[in-house]
Amino acid sequence: MHEVHLFAGWESFYVIIGSSAAALTGLQFVVMALVADSERPGGPQEVAAFGSPTVVHFCSALLISALFTAPWHAVANAGRAASLLGLGGLIYTVIVLRRALRQSGYQPVFEDWLWHTILPGAAYLALLVSGLTLSEETGSATFFVGAAALLLVFIGIHNAWDTVTYIALYQKSASAPPNPPRAIPPTFPPAPPAQETRVPQPEPGAEG
Repeated sequence: MHEVHLFAGWESFYVIIGSSAAALTGLQFVVMALVADSERPGGPQEVAAFGSPTVVHFCSALLISALFTAPWHAVANAGRAASLLGLGGLIYTVIVLRRALRQSGYQPVFEDWLWHTILPGAAYLALLVSGLTLSEETGSATFFVGAAALLLVFIGIHNAWDTVTYIALYQKSASAPPNPPRAIPPTFPPAPPAQETRVPQPEPGAEG
């Protein structure tokens, strides 16, 4: 009965996380539709590096919610499942990092590395370690699992919003009319200097 009581207090939390992750997965489909209709659609490499991970993070949060609301007979079994998910997430984060380094259609900045590699890696690492240490005596590990699931949802929301704002700002700058050329005042060549008119002087002795 201790196993049931260990997860009973988290049921409402994981219902919220799971339903939110499932609903927000549809948000990424809307984002991809905007990308396809934009004037600068991303290629397969860019989508694989910055688009697909968002769906994976939402699905991971949904899977965590399903794991910790399932009727486990032992806490260790739930911990093993969570650790496997964390290990798979870490491997996928490394794959995303390699894809981001290989693509050439977009130059990532520090914020992109933070939200697409560093924070997801931290969430999956916390899930891996918490799953390995989860037992009847270490019920505090469930808080780290919940924090990892919540962080994955926040990461997905941020990345989807970041993609939408990037497309909106790019389209705005691309559709702005170019600045009209400045009128250049006509330049006239300088007038030639006035020539001095000389009056011929009579030669000496010519008057006689």
